[in-house]
Amino acid sequence: MDLKQLNAFIAIADLQSFSAAAKTTRLSQPSLSRLLKQLETSLGVELINRYHRPLQLTEAGQFFYEKVSAILTELETVTNMTQRLSAPDTALNIGFVPSVLYGLLPEVIATLKQHSAGHEHPNSSSATDIEVNLKDISSYQQVEALKSGEIDVGFSRFAHQDPWIQQILLRHERYVVALPKSHPQANISDHRLIDLANNRLILYHQTHLPAQIPNTDSVTTAMTQNASALQKDKSIMEPASAIKSTSASTVTEPLLNLFARYSITPFATTKVSDLQVALGLVAAGVGITLVPASLQTMRTDQISYQRLIHENVTSPIYLHTLKDFSHPKVSELLEAVYKVYEARGITYRRQQFI
Repeated sequence: MDLKQLNAFIAIADLQSFSAAAKTTRLSQPSLSRLLKQLETSLGVELINRYHRPLQLTEAGQFFYEKVSAILTELETVTNMTQRLSAPDTALNIGFVPSVLYGLLPEVIATLKQHSAGHEHPNSSSATDIEVNLKDISSYQQVEALKSGEIDVGFSRFAHQDPWIQQILLRHERYVVALPKSHPQANISDHRLIDLANNRLILYHQTHLPAQIPNTDSVTTAMTQNASALQKDKSIMEPASAIKSTSASTVTEPLLNLFARYSITPFATTKVSDLQVALGLVAAGVGITLVPASLQTMRTDQISYQRLIHENVTSPIYLHTLKDFSHPKVSELLEAVYKVYEARGITYRRQQFI
């Protein structure tokens, strides 16, 4: 058993075709067939059913595929790290999600460059000693980007559970509601989610939360209690659709998940490609949306940003990097984040990467 045989098997299993796998691996079909046969002989089992179209894995083949795929991914990660150790990149490649870029990230980068320039040339006003490359990458894609070396560190809105990644929670950022200036509720300073249920909610997240398995008893109890409490409040004139049996454990769209925590479902939604488009639709009067508070300086001539009273309606900000291979400037980046937080009066808990 060798890497050639394993890679041939993975290609055939992924593409379910010898001809397609041959194009991907740049091997002839007879060569692929021979490598697969050698692997099956060494294992003493049949891995792929050759008489089914498209090709299908046998039960043993499915088990072997799942285990070997993980091993090969780990080997590729180790190879990339080893190559980077021998020829480290002097630039700091930072992955980010758009909501972080529109918030405090530019200020953090400026602080990092000033700090780096001050350490390298204390008597110089230059702030260009560290090269920073910014890359727009979704939260979950950042994990693979870290492993491949595409980025050295990433700002994301979601927690990751990966043995290769270490992650720091920077802070929880409160959401605010973004309404058109002409909206009847635009000048109300404190909002509840139930008060917003009659509006069209503009959804913009491209990454969804991981699905959870709900505890049926606890979810049902919480939903019943929330619905009863809301219905008893005679001052709320919500439509029947605003109180639905919605479990937050089963709703993976981030904004809808916030509503589902209170057993609320907005009467209508519109999904768009990114945050800027969402704010454009809000400005045009199409609907409302929720954004992290650091973004409430955008389109202020057309959009009114108002506070939500729910303290747990927040968006976390994480910073993550590799456990065993961290760029030497990552610690300076984290320090720059904390300097910006202190200057802004933002509450945080100081941490360090191991």
